[in-house]
Amino acid sequence: MSLTDDQKRTIESSIERVAELEGDPAEKVYARLFAEQPEMEPLFVLDRDGSAKGHMLAEALDCVFDLLGPRAYAPTLIQSELTNHSGFGVPPAVFETFFRVVRDCFRDILGCEWNEATDSAWAALLADIDVFVAEQAEKYGMEVG
Repeated sequence: MSLTDDQKRTIESSIERVAELEGDPAEKVYARLFAEQPEMEPLFVLDRDGSAKGHMLAEALDCVFDLLGPRAYAPTLIQSELTNHSGFGVPPAVFETFFRVVRDCFRDILGCEWNEATDSAWAALLADIDVFVAEQAEKYGMEVG
């Protein structure tokens, strides 16, 4: 599925607005992730200052921005991170969960500013990400879910 220009602008605007309202949303994103995937929290035991979580969220958002633009490296980034994370016991399905957690967190932060168009744009983006994760996982013999 290909995102429309309006959907791309909507997603960009929502991310920018989250940054205006929240600054760094990493703490909220990871709190939600750990609530949904508690088995992931022990993997961050050495991240005492949150810098690893912040870096990983920044990488995920860079991936999103690439998917909104040239799509020059997002599929390769997803593939390499699937491989890297599999060494830590992180299954590919967690990637799909993570991007949904980001969306849900951003929706909560934006509150009434989140509307049907925003929801539809993010749903299209997540569908694209799911395809990339599934393709890359299959290509490298990993099970998605």
